[in-house]
This record gives sequence, structure tokens and C-alpha cells, in this order.
Amino acid sequence: MNIANNSSSTADREIVAVRTFGAPRSLVFQMWTDPAHVGNWWGPNGFTNTIETMEVKPGGVWKFVMHGPDGIDYPNLITYLEVVQPEKLVYKHGSDKEDHPGDFEVTVLFTEENGNTKIEMRMLFKTAEQKNEVVDKYGAVEGLNQTMGRLREYLEKL
Repeated sequence: MNIANNSSSTADREIVAVRTFGAPRSLVFQMWTDPAHVGNWWGPNGFTNTIETMEVKPGGVWKFVMHGPDGIDYPNLITYLEVVQPEKLVYKHGSDKEDHPGDFEVTVLFTEENGNTKIEMRMLFKTAEQKNEVVDKYGAVEGLNQTMGRLREYLEKL
């Protein structure tokens, strides 16, 4: 997790993660964009997913419910803003739940390096307060770390 070292003017509104996976970029990108795969690793440890719809194209929507190990359901709504296969995803992440802290924008870059894939994921919130709420109330940093770990484990099983 690279929060403290981010020197941009949005540092107080961003969560940034950089990970390298031992798999080709096209495969890692597919794991993010294919409903047959993404539901198997998305979310923190103990979560499962029900994908209602997933249309990965600009203006397309990914609507899904994350089922927490505590029995609580977390509806999610992602709207894709930019899709460049297999290099980049930009999307707005939100929910139709009333107590959701608000939409935020996510950019995911996929870079191939010697047969491995580096992912840089940037979650940009409208305000520092919104970011802090997501970190404090929903455990976003730990959840992101666990999600990336689940992706790594899933890729290793393929």
C-alpha cells in the first residue's frame, strides 16, 4: 500500500495499491473483466459475490452483491468510464444503498514486465473525509490488501 509516499495533490483523497502477479497481462486483465472469474476472488477474505450483470465497455455496468462472512450484503454498482484491453480500466464505484459514503473513481493499470503483470490501482475519492470514512468504516485498505491476495491465490490455481 502506497499512501504516504504519494506526492500528488490528491494524496489525501487516494488509496493506491501496486502489486505484481506471476501471470501474463492478458490473463490478469481477463480475471478483472470476465464474470466467470471475477466473482471467485473479488472482495476481502470470507466474502462471496453474486453478479447480476457485467458489461465491460465504456458506459457499461457491473452490478453485484458482496456477501460478507457476517451475513451482511453489500450491493455494488460499477460504471465503466474507459476500457483499454488489456491495459486499463477506469470506473466509477458506487452503490444504491442509502448509507453508502458515495461514488469514487478507480483507475487500474495493467503493465506486463517479463511475463509478469504489474497492477497499479488508484481509488480517488471526492474528499479526504470520504476516503477516511471508507477506510475507517469499511476497512478499505485491509480489504484491498486481502482482495489482491485472493487474486494472487486464484491466479496460482489456474
